Amino acid sequence: MKKLIGVTPRTLTEDGVLKQFVNQTYVDALIGCGFNVIMLTLDNPNPEDIFELCDGFLVTGGSDLDPVCFGETNDEGLSKGINPSLDILDKKVVEYAAKAKKPMLGICRGHQSINAFLGGTLHQHIGDDHKGIAYDHKAKTIKNRLLDFDEEIIINSYHHQAVKDVAPNMTAIAWHPDGTNEAIIHNELPIIGVQWHPEKLPGDPVSNIIFNKFKELVEGK
Repeated sequence: MKKLIGVTPRTLTEDGVLKQFVNQTYVDALIGCGFNVIMLTLDNPNPEDIFELCDGFLVTGGSDLDPVCFGETNDEGLSKGINPSLDILDKKVVEYAAKAKKPMLGICRGHQSINAFLGGTLHQHIGDDHKGIAYDHKAKTIKNRLLDFDEEIIINSYHHQAVKDVAPNMTAIAWHPDGTNEAIIHNELPIIGVQWHPEKLPGDPVSNIIFNKFKELVEGK
């Protein structure tokens, strides 16, 4: 049986109707790994029953977390598009995956959710220097136990918030030259967070490293 990956949704409202969705690029990347994919919808009464069916999780990109998730306020309005239901689901997924020791990959907001819900903090606004960069965004990396990156990698960038204090038991493994965190991994568990969007760069060597490793972790290799 194919391994099943639970993917967090994101939302939009059209004609007054709230819609939940997953970008096809995430689905394509996971199917390319040989996985089945299921969207984890919001506000289920017993989401853990669904989580138990999953062999791993992808926490996707999207709007900003509510700063209360990492002990701050939004008095200055720096965090945008907050949706409490998204925050609740991300929190439940992150905490479940860590407790169950199941593989989890966080991308962009998902990277930030992993850090925040495991006890770290975020910068609510770092300016616009990391937004709308489809390629040629550089990051420096260090050797680590999960992702065998080159010392310098070329990625994309679509964010205005970033990891500040790294969560306990997590290690930062990549940074932009200006010091902005670009990737974290758990010291023991099969948990990876990347600030960029590898699914938007299919076939890229850096994307391949991430998804190949996630596949290995899910398959227990």
